[in-house]
Amino acid sequence: MALATDTAPANPLLPSVTTIVDRWDETDDTFTLSLAPPPGYRFEPGQFNMLYVFGTGEVAISVSGDPGRSGRLIHTVRGVGSVTKRLRELVVGDAIGVRGPFGRPWPVDAAVGGDLVVVAGGIGLAPLRPAILHALANRDRYERLVLLYGTRMPRDLLYRDLVSEWRGRFDMDVLVTVDNADRSWRGSVGVVTRLIPRAPFDPKRSTVLVCGPEIMMRFTGRELVRRGVDPASIWVSMERNMQCALAVCGHCQFGPSFVCRDGPVLRYDDVDELFEIREV
Repeated sequence: MALATDTAPANPLLPSVTTIVDRWDETDDTFTLSLAPPPGYRFEPGQFNMLYVFGTGEVAISVSGDPGRSGRLIHTVRGVGSVTKRLRELVVGDAIGVRGPFGRPWPVDAAVGGDLVVVAGGIGLAPLRPAILHALANRDRYERLVLLYGTRMPRDLLYRDLVSEWRGRFDMDVLVTVDNADRSWRGSVGVVTRLIPRAPFDPKRSTVLVCGPEIMMRFTGRELVRRGVDPASIWVSMERNMQCALAVCGHCQFGPSFVCRDGPVLRYDDVDELFEIREV
């Protein structure tokens, strides 16, 4: 699959100026922005943009919209740092800078003819959403389509209406769990790795896409291998601190790789040993 970085502006350091068309809250600390895309913009599932807040700075955020719809550029953001908190304060009509898209996409073509399994932890569902939407738009190209999704609490669930819609489909298997339940929760309780042994997919013919906290991805990879999935068929998205998107600043170095240049999607067997090194 060709990288869509070829579609980035001639000067990749120069942001395109666009506007916020809509915004809405997903959870207490997570929100979604809908932007007017720059002219000619297109992306592949798994890629990211640098979003620039004038007067504050920029931050790398994976695109979380539908790659088959070019009318809106969607980003789901957790407001935890100075830039993302400022992003949350912006309103419809405000200007914002966009650089991108950058990075290696999810290998959705590699899954054609087999099972596509998606494992998401917390806000990790946002970078995986385009891959799921792509698979649903091309449903005849895949065998089973499986989503395993876990969050800390029921209130942390992203895209509630969309996940509910997915759970109601006959051509998709969706298993959802929370680490800690409240009285409103009627589903599974426990970490997302507990869903893997009972998930309906063929490990010998599956491509697995994983995104979430690094510790979650490490244990998910181990459980998938234990289930019989080839480590070369497991892909993880490293949502690390990317500041330049061009492998210049060094903030996103992960062992010998730069996440912005070589990722953010990386093959599990290329990085699993690095998960064990605390200094990396």
